[in-house]
This record gives sequence, C-alpha cells and structure tokens, in this order.
Amino acid sequence: MTAVVFDVGETLVDETRMLEREADACGVPRFTLMALVGAAIERGEPPRRVFEWLGVPRPVVTPFTEDDFYPDALPCLRVLREQGLRVGAAGNMRAVHEEVVRPHVDVVASSERWGVEKPAPEFFELVAAAIERPPGEIAYVGDRVDNDVLPAKRAGMVAVHIRRGPWGMLQDGSAADLVIDSLAELPGALA
Repeated sequence: MTAVVFDVGETLVDETRMLEREADACGVPRFTLMALVGAAIERGEPPRRVFEWLGVPRPVVTPFTEDDFYPDALPCLRVLREQGLRVGAAGNMRAVHEEVVRPHVDVVASSERWGVEKPAPEFFELVAAAIERPPGEIAYVGDRVDNDVLPAKRAGMVAVHIRRGPWGMLQDGSAADLVIDSLAELPGALA
C-alpha cells in the first residue's frame, strides 16, 4: 500500500453538522431533513434531492470547519503521512469544502469539481490519477458500502469500511477488505 484516500463525509468529517446547518438555513426541522436524507439514500438517490422534495433551494452554508473533523481524523492523516504514504480525500461534496481538507492531505478533490459522483467508475479512475498510484496500491476508506466500499473494490482498490455515521452502522461491510470502527485503527491495520 502506497496511498490511502478517504471519503470525506462521515469518514473524516461529521456530516451531520453540515446537514444541521443546511436545515437551519432553509427553515426545515433538522429531523425532517435527516429523515429525508436517509430516505434518499435508501432509494438510491443523491441526498441533495431532499431540497427538491422540500421545494426549497439548497442553501449555501459555511463550509466544513476544523471543528467538523472527527477527533480521530487529523491524527490518523498525520500518522499515515509520517509513514510515507500519499494521503488523499475525495468525495461527493461541493468544491468549497476542499479548502478545509487541503492542508491535511496530499490530494483533495470533490465530485463538484470533477463533474462525476461516486459510485461511478470514472470517479475512482480520477482518484487513482489524482493520487498518482495504480488502484492496487490505494486503500479507499469510506462509510458507505454502496458508494465507497463496493465501487472502490470494483476499481481494484483495497476497500476499507469504517463503521460510523448512519450508513456505516446500517450497511453490511463484510464485502470490504478491511472493517474498522475508528480511524485510530487504520495505520496499524494497513501496516
């Protein structure tokens, strides 16, 4: 393994906090927005569809902040880089969020900037190109089996399922090459 790439939402950052800010900005109860996001994912639709269902434009809110990172995220990124691995972050997110993650990784990318979203095979091809490693040398870490684990595995990457956030807990990660409960486990598990 020469590189590790992380999904951003629910893997590195607590996406719930962003959704709460979006709910507040468009005047929708937080629970309603969260329930609709869950319904969208269960139906195989992108979470941004909830704003169409609510009949409101998706609000532009403050990007992720340092406070939105999970407590184990930044220490894990530091250790992996100290171990000589290339570290990246790429996910289905707005381009504005890249700037918050950029100081902590070698490569960061958003589906908005790339114009392609997970689970499309092209997304994972772009991950390999951006991190400048062949797929077999990349571990891709994500919370969603349908959007992260299975497509990364199909792309020839080592698929790591982190059991956190709603989908990380609900989806069966047994197809993953590695299952972890915390990013603190990752450096040792990859060694």
